[in-house]
Amino acid sequence: MTDVLELAKRLIAARSVTPATGAVFDALDAMLTPLGFAVHRFTRGEGAAGTDEAPVENLFAIRVGAGPKHFAFAGHLDVVPPGEGWESNAFEPEIRGDLLYGRGAVDMKGAIACMVAAVADVPPEAGTISFIITGDEEGPALHGTRALIDYMRAEGYAPDLCLVGEPTSVNRLGDMMKIGRRGSVNMWLTAKGTQGHVAYPHLADNPIPRLVAAMAELEALVLDEGTDWFQPSNLEITDIEVGNPAHNVIPGEARARLSIRFNDLHSGASLSEKVAAICARHQVEVRPVISGEPFLTPPGDFSAMVSAAVEAETGVAPEASTTGGTSDARFLRAVCPVIEFGLVNATMHKRDEAVAVADLSVLARIYARIARAALAN
Repeated sequence: MTDVLELAKRLIAARSVTPATGAVFDALDAMLTPLGFAVHRFTRGEGAAGTDEAPVENLFAIRVGAGPKHFAFAGHLDVVPPGEGWESNAFEPEIRGDLLYGRGAVDMKGAIACMVAAVADVPPEAGTISFIITGDEEGPALHGTRALIDYMRAEGYAPDLCLVGEPTSVNRLGDMMKIGRRGSVNMWLTAKGTQGHVAYPHLADNPIPRLVAAMAELEALVLDEGTDWFQPSNLEITDIEVGNPAHNVIPGEARARLSIRFNDLHSGASLSEKVAAICARHQVEVRPVISGEPFLTPPGDFSAMVSAAVEAETGVAPEASTTGGTSDARFLRAVCPVIEFGLVNATMHKRDEAVAVADLSVLARIYARIARAALAN
């Protein structure tokens, strides 16, 4: 099996703060091509850096096998900014003790290295394997996996099953897999009024009380009590902004932002309508942006394959969960059944992000087992 530790180091060493392009994709390309994969790379987005239209690189690689089944690995090579206070350079992978340190070690360059090592151990005659890899999961996710799905459909590539390498394990490798995720919608609220002097309130219209009243009604909402596979939906107010520097001026506008994570009792559209109706009573405007809808891959053959592979290598039966944030699985579920499984997530997005070196080898073996089982069924 290809040395998974060295693969992980090579990926971590290629700086790839979202949106990722260039060197990190060169590194993955160089790993997959010798294994018989045809690699296609393309860029979407033409705007300035720091905008939603900034260029994003994507990679689709496929090795067509003799078997009839097509199994896909999916993930992202972009990482969040490292921040300050690292003990070592975030993009110079370093082993200290039993851990490999570096931005992306867990989320999710380590998992992608495990995928590469795994396919090296799966013979081409077993069936077709592909890699669906984006550079825009940690960012707006506008020009990443959705663009890859468009490419796959245009080229006629349709995986039967897909595994996303998000870091799903909690306390030890193998204790949790994700069989679904809640949906996500963010909303921007704006209350407009008329600016004026505080001593002459009859000549002004203060928007703040109307915005506060709308938010109080929204905060009191109980959206649901949860379902068999999903926790209750929750609405959170995430920002309030007036930006009024003067103590004696009634402002002309007040703004707020809220985020809803919701289960399969709702849709992004239905929640947007509910919030808009409440805000309309208080003369508050709403601009919703739906990031993803909830999805569930019901327990069955696929989750049993993952569970069997994990238990064979770790002795642990993973819990099937839908908790946590969103991932690109929310797009991939439109292509085929999708499950997420990966490394321990304790240090993802934190300074001194690190993965246990031993976990990389174990995860590579788990991924190889899953791929072989998926291609055999």
